[in-house]
Amino acid sequence: MPAFEPRPEVLSGHTADVYFKRSIEILQAEGRNPEATMEVFPGRPGVLCGILEVTALLEKVLPPDKSEVWALSEGEGMAAREVVLRIRGPYLDYGLYETAICGMLAQTSGWATAARQCVDAACGVPVVSFGARHVHPNVAGLMDYAAITGGCQSCSSLSGAELSGTAAVGTIPHALILVMGDTVAATLAFDKHMPADVQRVALVDTFKDEAEESLRVAQALGKKLASVRLDTPFERGRVTPELVTEVRARLDQAGYEYVKIFVSGGLDADRIHMFVHSGIPVDGFGVGSYISGARQIAFTAAL
Repeated sequence: MPAFEPRPEVLSGHTADVYFKRSIEILQAEGRNPEATMEVFPGRPGVLCGILEVTALLEKVLPPDKSEVWALSEGEGMAAREVVLRIRGPYLDYGLYETAICGMLAQTSGWATAARQCVDAACGVPVVSFGARHVHPNVAGLMDYAAITGGCQSCSSLSGAELSGTAAVGTIPHALILVMGDTVAATLAFDKHMPADVQRVALVDTFKDEAEESLRVAQALGKKLASVRLDTPFERGRVTPELVTEVRARLDQAGYEYVKIFVSGGLDADRIHMFVHSGIPVDGFGVGSYISGARQIAFTAAL
């Protein structure tokens, strides 16, 4: 279970809409604190995420002997306007946190829903979240956690992996290859210095033709090479079915049938669906901005 700890600025109400803070002050001054029930529901269907963070907050602020909390499970599907969370207790104990509760659910559920769309489109082919570079570092871990809640096998950020209880995964960045001056040299250096339990996945689109680079690194690493990653940029036509088919054929012809092909770069659920249902031999997908840039799911809290 992830260890969510409410931040001080959330507990103090500093992140709340100001009218909630003012309302709490008014009710305290009036001596009013009735038992109330609040129900929270989404504006559109999707995958629920963030409920564990919400319940961690509620455990901090609600009196256990005077309150009840009911919720759907993390990662569960939800319908539009379906109640996903119900809180019953003295209003002054939780009223200040309506903003935080809705916010915790809104963005993470949006990320998880986009991830689930990609995972469903992949039909069993592993999907990895590569979107940490597209969000503020303060929420990168939450984004990757949400992606894994939505079904991604793993993620690239250490913080997301820690929250979700998985191991962070990654290949080799273009930067290392450019600094080393050669794809094979960078891959050999990676192999030399990284622990044996880190998979050797070579990026093969930096200096030479992808198929040529794939053969070069396969020859250099032999059985140590787990996969090659195709990340051809948009300016060069992106990764196409024809490119994957060519790389697969060239590897197979040279005796490297064991080397897998991992595809990233501008992927979304539709492109993943196209690769899978066209029978293109992709062994894994890395998805970035489609997940990290997903539209949030607006939640409403009704007292």
